[in-house]
Amino acid sequence: MDDLIIIGGSFAGLAAALQLGRARRQVTVLDTGLPRNRFAAHSHGLLGHDHKSPLDILATARQQLARYPAVTLVNARAESLTGSLDDFAVQTQAGERLKARRVLLSYGVADQMPALPGFAECWGKTIVPCPYCDGFEVAGRHWGLLWSGPQSHHAVSLFHDWTDHLTVFADGHDIAPDIRADLVARNVDVVDGRLVDIAHVAGQIATVNLDTGRHVAVDVLFAHPRNQPSSGLHAPLGLATVATPVGIALKVDDRHQTSLPGIYAAGDLANPMASVTLASAHGAMAGIFAQQSMLV
Repeated sequence: MDDLIIIGGSFAGLAAALQLGRARRQVTVLDTGLPRNRFAAHSHGLLGHDHKSPLDILATARQQLARYPAVTLVNARAESLTGSLDDFAVQTQAGERLKARRVLLSYGVADQMPALPGFAECWGKTIVPCPYCDGFEVAGRHWGLLWSGPQSHHAVSLFHDWTDHLTVFADGHDIAPDIRADLVARNVDVVDGRLVDIAHVAGQIATVNLDTGRHVAVDVLFAHPRNQPSSGLHAPLGLATVATPVGIALKVDDRHQTSLPGIYAAGDLANPMASVTLASAHGAMAGIFAQQSMLV
């Protein structure tokens, strides 16, 4: 029996595995090799790894984990999770049954691309969600923001640290008059009408095209599509969730434990503020707290 099974081997999961491996605790990491940020050419904001490919960072992390004989990395999808504290069982898609005292869920979330031609092709390249991740590289250029709700108003004030040239695409949303007035006061253009497609060349956005006939050229479009957990393992267990502006996240306490004792969660699955830095930090902490919960 393992001390910990980690389901999801991206930044949070591997950070947890590192802590447990160094503590000489038996760990198995199950991973499908499909991290959320695989569409991005570069990852930004992670100390010591700024402007590196996220896939390269993860590959290096896996190589470094080979130092620790207690850590086993398995390319497999977890199909089911059952059990309780000190007696959890994970069934893989290949039919293997694994047992562990604790479980860490770090399988992240999957962004749900809207049915808008060109959107998916530009996602992670010139349609992006996070100014902290990609804002510096396009600072001072013409930014677009696809309005998605009240949180978009906050984004407008945030974006001004990077650019003074911003266009908001209402995309059918009813933006309240007082908010529109505030946008005008901030010299933000508001374009009404619904988007019909994104014109691009190999993922490099050219124009945002609307049903009004307008074609608006922007250098980058910030958007926040809905997302959902990359696996449904948490649902049969009845793990508590919290609503976010774009989906749900697993509810965790200050030790990153879910509502079921012995099951921990970290990364984008438990934190809507997606960041490789935060995912790595929270994964490490979840691993440490899981280890400490097994002390006698």
